[in-house]
Amino acid sequence: MKKDTDWFEELYNNADGDSCAIPWAKLSPDPLLLEFLSNHKNLQGRALVIGCGLGDDAKEIADAGFDTIAIDISKSAIKWAKQRFEEDDITFCVEDIFHLPKEYLHSFDFVFESLTIQSLPITFRPEMIEAITSTVASNGKLLVVAHGKNEGETFEGPPYPLLINELGLFQKYGLKQLEFSIYEESSNLSSLKFKALYQN
Repeated sequence: MKKDTDWFEELYNNADGDSCAIPWAKLSPDPLLLEFLSNHKNLQGRALVIGCGLGDDAKEIADAGFDTIAIDISKSAIKWAKQRFEEDDITFCVEDIFHLPKEYLHSFDFVFESLTIQSLPITFRPEMIEAITSTVASNGKLLVVAHGKNEGETFEGPPYPLLINELGLFQKYGLKQLEFSIYEESSNLSSLKFKALYQN
């Protein structure tokens, strides 16, 4: 039976090493992650990158001094990322966000999630947000970057941009919101981008 996540592996596998075939692959770290790391240089410990893709964000987080684990559902994406950053001290793993190993629970001092929640149908949103929340250690921080939409806007998807109130699920599942920013941008996906920082 075909799963809603199977298309990730199909996309990376069919790309055959051409990053231009991966719509979100920029071969550079997320600018909002760079901004965050620049403003929070005192953070340290274990880090988890959700939906790491080709690994650029994981590389940046590892370079900032974190003991970094980067996960993706796609075996081809993980293989590709390992090849790109084989000389870096990053642990790349194939993992399903809905079936994470027990040792991931409440284990990470910094968790980064960029544009992954929106890649699955909205029906998965509460379960996915709860799973991400469960990885944050006591006093750990979670940085979320997502394409946003205004009330009443509709998108065929994927991706499926988030409403602001959907981010409230992170607080429902026990995290405290420390920062929240809205950015206007011109893209084919949406006209808004959200950045939110939470703490356990």
